[in-house]
Amino acid sequence: MSTKEFYSSGKLLITGEYAVLDGALSLAVPTRFGQALKVSPIASPTIEWKSLDQAGKIWFEWTYQTENLITDDDKALENDTAKTLLKLIREAKKLNQNFLIGATGYNVESRLEFPRNWGLGSSSTLINNIAQWAEVDPFELLWNAFTGSGYDIACAQTNSPLTYKVLDQKPLFKAVDFSPTFSENLFFIHLDKKQNSREGIARYRDQKGNKKILTEQISSITEDVLKCSNLKGFEFLIEQHEKLISEYIRLPTVKAELFSDYFGTLKSLGAWGGDFILATGNEQTPAYFRKKGYRTVLSYKEMIA
Repeated sequence: MSTKEFYSSGKLLITGEYAVLDGALSLAVPTRFGQALKVSPIASPTIEWKSLDQAGKIWFEWTYQTENLITDDDKALENDTAKTLLKLIREAKKLNQNFLIGATGYNVESRLEFPRNWGLGSSSTLINNIAQWAEVDPFELLWNAFTGSGYDIACAQTNSPLTYKVLDQKPLFKAVDFSPTFSENLFFIHLDKKQNSREGIARYRDQKGNKKILTEQISSITEDVLKCSNLKGFEFLIEQHEKLISEYIRLPTVKAELFSDYFGTLKSLGAWGGDFILATGNEQTPAYFRKKGYRTVLSYKEMIA
């Protein structure tokens, strides 16, 4: 058995945050940044795992006896990352009994291309890479081990913008032409805060509003965004999107809360309150956000594959 290498793209959800969970048609884009996984057979009966950050620095190491894969209680593991890894490997083994057969042990190296706090899919890219290694369906692996809509898994598999929806508990996605002529007016700003997606989803689930109407409205906006050919129309659509989600989850928009004096339009991407936001603007945009203390400002071309 020879060394195998796998790769998965990071993700951003342009439209459909929260509502994608209930079947809204959403627009997602893979990023230039992803995560690689290299797996090599070794003589020792262990999984020797190393996780490297974007600078090549080891941030997590784990050695596990393969013979204990089924029998060990993961509650004995003190590290949450180790628990997550063990859970994913076990679920992958359930989906493919031949997984991890053919070598005594494995040396595994996972390397991110983006900072861990960016929220571009450190978990989804890992899940998709492990699914490739185990030769199992990554959506099954996601939903057996965790929760989520799965749009991030769809992004992990491609380098093209895509529409995504869940219908009858099945992921439906296809590549679309989303290459806005006004891309030079689009920027991604990191809020220097890692948002807990599970908390955001729980808040959304607790709301008593009409989810059917919301999903229909968000789906319509997604379709209109794909047809949009000018910046003004795009700004109108993302403002409508922000208003709908804000009213539904009862939280102020990111512009109202943090950047009320900004001259362009802003939109949260994913769970509200952290990670990246999308800004429309011009050459003055990076300076505006850096003056506010937000150092990570990427142009559309710097972020999107």
